[in-house]
Amino acid sequence: QAQLVESGGGLVQAGGSLRLSCTASGRTFSSYVMGWFRQAPGKEREFVAAIRWSGGRTYYSDSVNGRFTISRDNGKNTVYLQMTSLKPEDTAAYYCAAKYAVFSTVPREYDYWGQGTQVTVSS
Repeated sequence: QAQLVESGGGLVQAGGSLRLSCTASGRTFSSYVMGWFRQAPGKEREFVAAIRWSGGRTYYSDSVNGRFTISRDNGKNTVYLQMTSLKPEDTAAYYCAAKYAVFSTVPREYDYWGQGTQVTVSS
């Protein structure tokens, strides 16, 4: 059974940093794209960043490009989202997801999801 488990969320002041982790297990994800999404109360889930397990190509939304960095550690089966210069509008539940083969920003196209971790940025 494939499983994605996020960790690292919390409360941080504006301008601060956090690192989220997503550990994958239960299957081989080498042909997958690993994505981070977020969802604020009353809003739709939105794409944040993604990375290919194989090759490491990265993708970012315009709202986080230059502030967030996605990376992976193949040996630990873990994907990271390093978030810097955090803003109150970054407050949301952050979800890790996996999609086979082709990159997409559309949440419904992802095959596996974690349970989410809350990030709250105070002003």
